[in-house]
Amino acid sequence: MDDTTLRDRLAALGLSEKEVSTYLSVLESGGAKASDIAADTGVSKRYVYSLAEQLADRGMVTVDDHTVPTQVRPRPPSEVVESLTSQLEEMEAALDERYAQSDREEVTFDVIKSRATVLRRLSESIQEATTEVTLTLPHRYVEEVRSELRAAVDRGVLVLLVVTDPPSDGLDADAVDGLASVTRTTRQPTPIMLTVDQSFGLVSPSTVVSQADSDERAIAFVQPRVAPVIVGSFLGNYWQIAEELAVSEPLSLPGTFTNFRHAVLQATLLLRSDQPVSLTAPVEPVTATDDRDELSGEIVETHQGLVEPETNEFPVQHSLVVETDRETVTVGGPGSFLEDYETTEVELRATEE
Repeated sequence: MDDTTLRDRLAALGLSEKEVSTYLSVLESGGAKASDIAADTGVSKRYVYSLAEQLADRGMVTVDDHTVPTQVRPRPPSEVVESLTSQLEEMEAALDERYAQSDREEVTFDVIKSRATVLRRLSESIQEATTEVTLTLPHRYVEEVRSELRAAVDRGVLVLLVVTDPPSDGLDADAVDGLASVTRTTRQPTPIMLTVDQSFGLVSPSTVVSQADSDERAIAFVQPRVAPVIVGSFLGNYWQIAEELAVSEPLSLPGTFTNFRHAVLQATLLLRSDQPVSLTAPVEPVTATDDRDELSGEIVETHQGLVEPETNEFPVQHSLVVETDRETVTVGGPGSFLEDYETTEVELRATEE
């Protein structure tokens, strides 16, 4: 099996491109320090530690942090295959059950062949956004959607933008002023990716728009169950490798947010500017033992990875720590599993003195 096919097979198991590169580097070296892996793969040393932990959770490597410096060692391939096979077999029964119960939502996919169509779909989709936009886009095409991004920010949409392939002399924050809630930039090769309101997505190799004769294709889809996966990839991979360039000023209060990440971002910005902020939200218990249906209190901390310094434990963790009249609890968005409560709507207001 050649290297390309091997990489494709590993990616099919759910490994990101960076996880694949890190795993193969560890496998070929027989064990290495994070700095050596970083030099071999082009991934930052800090990110190598995160990738190594993810690979360890999959049973593919061991992380020996009892030595200095920490060593990452491969597990025998036979054990890796056995572990992955066991995980897949465990999933089968649960997948069969969900398949039997599902409504068989129709997935709508469009294969896009031309640069003009990709840029048009980006523009139209951003115009329709009501709560959240995530976007990676080469610098030379930002101008194509500048007005749409600015309008989305102005109407209160959370916009997370990664500008790729910046000019050789760097990208000035003024060049992206007002285009996103948070803007990052990277020189790492990155596909064009867009999600809107976690229901629409578009993924395209950058060559589709940069090369007129490209044989590659972009894919656009409307599927609420698929788009969150792309958002997770955006936050867990491409957002992590990019450097923060610009952050918008916090919005004025009071404000109501149906996008939980946006509420977390605003609370974070307000707290960092020494503006006390409180929350009122309809909630459902996740790990809490009571049955309360509304929560009010002062936000004392946030766990987030939207702005630096990041305070979450893993890329998609975004939560609010709230001090109520009885206790201090954590609140997450829909589908939370670590927090005390989950919510679909948050009202933020300035804390009364």
